[in-house]
Amino acid sequence: MHKKIFLSAPHMSGNELKYIKKVFESNYIAPLGEYVDKFEESVKAYTGAPYALAVSSGTAALHLALRVLGIGKGDDVLASTFTFIGSVNAILYQGANPVFIDSEEKSWNLSPKLLEAYLQQCDKKPKALIVTHLYGMSADIEQIATLCKTHGIYLIEDAAESLGATFNGKHTGTFGDFGVYSFNGNKILTTSGGGMLITSDKERRDKAFFYATQAKEPYVHYEHREYGYNYRMSNVLAAIGVAQMEVIEERVAKKREIFEWYRKYLSDIDEINFMPELPNSRGNRWLTALTFRDKDPMKIVHALNKISVESRPLWKPMHLQPLFKEAKSYVDGTSEKLYNNGLCVASSTTMEESDVIAICNVIKESINSKGNNA
Repeated sequence: MHKKIFLSAPHMSGNELKYIKKVFESNYIAPLGEYVDKFEESVKAYTGAPYALAVSSGTAALHLALRVLGIGKGDDVLASTFTFIGSVNAILYQGANPVFIDSEEKSWNLSPKLLEAYLQQCDKKPKALIVTHLYGMSADIEQIATLCKTHGIYLIEDAAESLGATFNGKHTGTFGDFGVYSFNGNKILTTSGGGMLITSDKERRDKAFFYATQAKEPYVHYEHREYGYNYRMSNVLAAIGVAQMEVIEERVAKKREIFEWYRKYLSDIDEINFMPELPNSRGNRWLTALTFRDKDPMKIVHALNKISVESRPLWKPMHLQPLFKEAKSYVDGTSEKLYNNGLCVASSTTMEESDVIAICNVIKESINSKGNNA
């Protein structure tokens, strides 16, 4: 294998340059314009979200959500521990305290059982929960949403990795007070960088827009009573997003096909378990994720590197990160076990079945070679 195969490479639809050309012809390349509106409308139409706001990143969207909901200094905010740090950095931006909840084995996502147990025994009531839909697969979001409603906690869905995933036919990101999507370079769709904040509340969307545009009051001159941020998405990037949204279902189908190829060609290896999919859900399988029993995933990473194939360990849980050594956590070891034994394999939608076969052969050889025990 001579070509470099990335974990999740950008994949253009074909219309991006055409729409970018229209943006340049209009000279609206700033954070406003026709394609920003079109991008927001396309996400609303696809997900069923009543309101959407295109912003500079998924992290910016999470930050806006916390700010609009009034989360501030000293507040406790629950979060999935098994996630990327971008899911929780915004908690620190607001001066709040992250409290990490562990995963469950049946979904690898945040455990409703542990969440409920924590809420029943905690001394300080949390203000919000940021739940991550990990690797494009839905958490048990209906149960989580019910717990949040029962306990009066705001729910923010970090659906950065899960655009196109559904639970009982409803899109991830649309169950909570806010949902967040990412269009970073490695996501299922990309604008090179960018995010989207969605909500069913117009007042909250308008407040997020206000903060995202430097909190400028509605005067001809520049009047500011609050501080804001430069978080809006440019018309250029939104044009890319419009073209990308045209092929979202194709990308989901291809990601799921790649997963099925891996499952097919690794089915005879007892040591491998794939990330599960909850009943009545459809994941987008952004990355094919798997665990190895009694094997060292890093040896497989090194073996794949030799044939120019990118892979990486599963997320290191947030409660194990040095940054959060003083943070509260409610864990049972599930995410730590997944991290120690797990791997994400190349899942770019430009891949062919022959690529997956070659990768699977290397994985098998690595597993069967002597000295690969953890």
